[in-house]
Amino acid sequence: MDCLFCKIVSGEIPSKKVYETEDVYAFYDINPQAPFHAVIIPKKHVAASAAQINADNSGCVAKIFEAAAQIAKENGLDKGFRIVTNCGEYGCQSVPHLHFHLLSGKQLDEKMC
Repeated sequence: MDCLFCKIVSGEIPSKKVYETEDVYAFYDINPQAPFHAVIIPKKHVAASAAQINADNSGCVAKIFEAAAQIAKENGLDKGFRIVTNCGEYGCQSVPHLHFHLLSGKQLDEKMC
């Protein structure tokens, strides 16, 4: 499969790791939109986007949110954070591998909620 995030998980493309478990990998975004900006992905390519989440693969979402809470704790994001997933063309999704952005480190724009 020619998937950018699958290549990052395999080590074929380097990344700066933030967090890793057996099922989840998180790394710093190469184009950060906030002082802290990590991308959290399931290691297994379970879906191209949130639009493909179903009863058979939804467990990975819980693991991603567990990872987000741990990442926030480990990085002192105690004032809060935002978790975003882009879905499809209108959602500006650029990589067809389910992923979530964890943003923090400053007061984020209210217009994004």
